[in-house]
Amino acid sequence: MDFSLSPDQEAFEKDIRRFLAQHLTPQLHAEVEREQYSIGPLGKQFLKLMGRHGWLGIGWPREYGGQGRGAIDQWLFLEEMAAENLPTGGLTLSSAGPTLMRVGSEQLKAEYLPKILSGEVEFAIGYTEPDAGSDLASLKTQAVREGDSYVINGRKIYTSAAHHSTHIWLLARTDPGAPKHRGISILIVPIDAPGVTIRALRTMGSERTNEAFFKDVRVPAGNLVGEQNQGWYYVSMALDFERLMPHRRSRRFLENLIDYAKSTVVDGRPLSQHPRVRTTLARLAVDLEVARLFAMRSAWMVESGKVPNAEASILKVWLSELNERIARAAQDIMGPYASVASLN
Repeated sequence: MDFSLSPDQEAFEKDIRRFLAQHLTPQLHAEVEREQYSIGPLGKQFLKLMGRHGWLGIGWPREYGGQGRGAIDQWLFLEEMAAENLPTGGLTLSSAGPTLMRVGSEQLKAEYLPKILSGEVEFAIGYTEPDAGSDLASLKTQAVREGDSYVINGRKIYTSAAHHSTHIWLLARTDPGAPKHRGISILIVPIDAPGVTIRALRTMGSERTNEAFFKDVRVPAGNLVGEQNQGWYYVSMALDFERLMPHRRSRRFLENLIDYAKSTVVDGRPLSQHPRVRTTLARLAVDLEVARLFAMRSAWMVESGKVPNAEASILKVWLSELNERIARAAQDIMGPYASVASLN
């Protein structure tokens, strides 16, 4: 493939930057930097503003209200948003929405897809449980069909967006007697449904994630996504969609570390001039370029009508491990200062 951008893609990239220059206020910028992994009031307003201007549907088919642009344009959009740490609808747009438009009922598509593109609906992902993380199919949350409803009981953890979302994209067991990969389904559960409780979990880095508890939660049977007991296949599809990840957030971390190395003097010269530090930063910069090329390859495959199962997984693993390498390099270069949170 040709890794250079076409003139149309370069023009599109400039359009995104002009939009951001017009609408990214100091107040919004301060909020997104402060919130980091959450969305504040200004972020929600900005999400709806993007929806009104059609930015949220860049990669969606026109029949579902999108712009019908290619996967590379979708990736370019996500890259520019990540560069400013701005909300984009997250997995609602990149994972749940595309899955819903492929396997959801006409009723669900009509109800949720327009609201996703307007920024009115945001999903938290309800997959992981205390005993079902890497072995996701071992989940125990149950959804029992009773007449025209499903009754849900169970618990999820690491539902990171649940405190600012409108719904949970829930994976639950609908056939306890079936082999574990064949007896689970996806249901759409409103956050404000009676019996849903969201409780904060804090990481060592003060990031907020959540526990979600379900006690006799009743949702309409029409909230079932696709066919009952086919949830494992739908989740696999959704994960392939979500792994077309931007790398610009990782680049921001490395650029901050480079700025620190340039401005911090040790033994009479900036850290950036010490051979070991220069070598470390150079290796990380090369690794970031590899991440960019991996992402472009996956986007190109999607745009060409191919499914990047292995390629998207490679990108996910590479970028996740690269973030760890950048963090470890920061601890090594900054010493004890790496553990001090900025108060600015």
